[in-house]
Amino acid sequence: MAEFLTTPLGIFVLITAQCLAVVGFVMVSLLFLVYGDRKIWAAVQMRRGPNVVGVYGLLQTVADALKYVVKEVVVPAGADRTVFMMAPMASFVLAVLAWAVIPLNDGWVLSDINVAVLFVFAVSSLEVYGVIMGGWASNSKYPFLGSLRSAAQMISYEVSIGLIIIGVIISTGSLNFGSIVAAQDTNYGFFGWYWLPHLPMVFLFFISCLAETNRPPFDLPEAESELVAGYQVEYSSTPFLLFMAGEYIAIFLMCALTSLLFFGGWLSPIPGIPDGVFWMVAKMAFFFFLFAMVKAITPRYRYDQLMRLGWKVFLPLSLAWVVIVSFLAKFEVFGAFWARYAMGG
Repeated sequence: MAEFLTTPLGIFVLITAQCLAVVGFVMVSLLFLVYGDRKIWAAVQMRRGPNVVGVYGLLQTVADALKYVVKEVVVPAGADRTVFMMAPMASFVLAVLAWAVIPLNDGWVLSDINVAVLFVFAVSSLEVYGVIMGGWASNSKYPFLGSLRSAAQMISYEVSIGLIIIGVIISTGSLNFGSIVAAQDTNYGFFGWYWLPHLPMVFLFFISCLAETNRPPFDLPEAESELVAGYQVEYSSTPFLLFMAGEYIAIFLMCALTSLLFFGGWLSPIPGIPDGVFWMVAKMAFFFFLFAMVKAITPRYRYDQLMRLGWKVFLPLSLAWVVIVSFLAKFEVFGAFWARYAMGG
C-alpha cells in the first residue's frame, strides 16, 4: 500500500481522498450550521424552531435541501442563461476552495503553503464576482441593485480585514496558519493567544466578518423590505441552494480564521490539557454561535451607516494599528508580546 501511494496514480488517489474529506467535513458542518442557526433564532424569539423532521428536528436541513434539489430550475426570460447558472457555482466553489489551506489540527491541512493567508484572502475576494454575475445576469433591476450593494460592501470591509490580518502577520513573521498558531503556543494558555496583544482589532475583525458575509446587521444586499431579497431573488431550486450554501460556508470560514488568527486554533486554553482538533472545532462553533446571536438581537444598519463605519471608522483604526504594531514588534516592547517571530514562531 505504501508503495502504491508513491506512484502517480496513488498520489492522485490520495489527493482526491483528502479533497473529499475536506469537502465532506464542510458539507456535513453546513447541515448542523443551518440547524443551529435556526434553533438559536427560535430560542431568542421564544419559539420551538425545527422540531419535526428527525430527532429534535436534526434532519430538517436535509429535508429542505432535498426540497430545493427536486424543484424546477426557473430561468427568467431575457436572462443570460450561461452567466445566470455560473454565478451560484462560482459562489459555492470559491467558498469551498478556501478551505484547502485551513488546518484543523497540527498537520491536518490539505495544502500547507507558506502564503496560506494570502491564498484565503485572494479566494474570498473573488466571491464578490458570483454575486455580481448573479445580479447582472438576472435581467432585473432589483437583483442588479442588490449585487451592486453587495460588491461595494464586501470590497469596503475586505480592506479592514486585510489590514487587521497584517498586524497578526507582523507579530508572527509568517503567512502560514500553522506558524501563526505555533506563535501563540506559550506557557500562558488562553492569555498567550493573539486576542490579548491585538485586543482592539479582535472586535473590528469580527464585525468586519459580519459585513463581509452579508450577515445582520449588515445584510443590506438581501434587505427584503427594500430589494425583494436582493441579488438572488430570481433564483430557485438548486442554484439558490448553492448561493445559500456558499454564504454559510463563507461564514464558517470566517469562524475558522478568527480561531486561527486570534484564539490559538487547535491549542488548549489551559496549559497541560492536550491540544487537538476538538478545540479548533469547539472554537469555530462558539464563533458561529456569536454570528447567530448577532442576527437574532441586532437591528439592521442603514446603508450610509454601513459604508461610513467601513471607510471612516474601521479603515483608519486598522491602518493605525498596523503602524502601532510595527513599532511595538520592531522594538520588542514587553519582550515578545507583539514580536512572536523572536520566539521562532
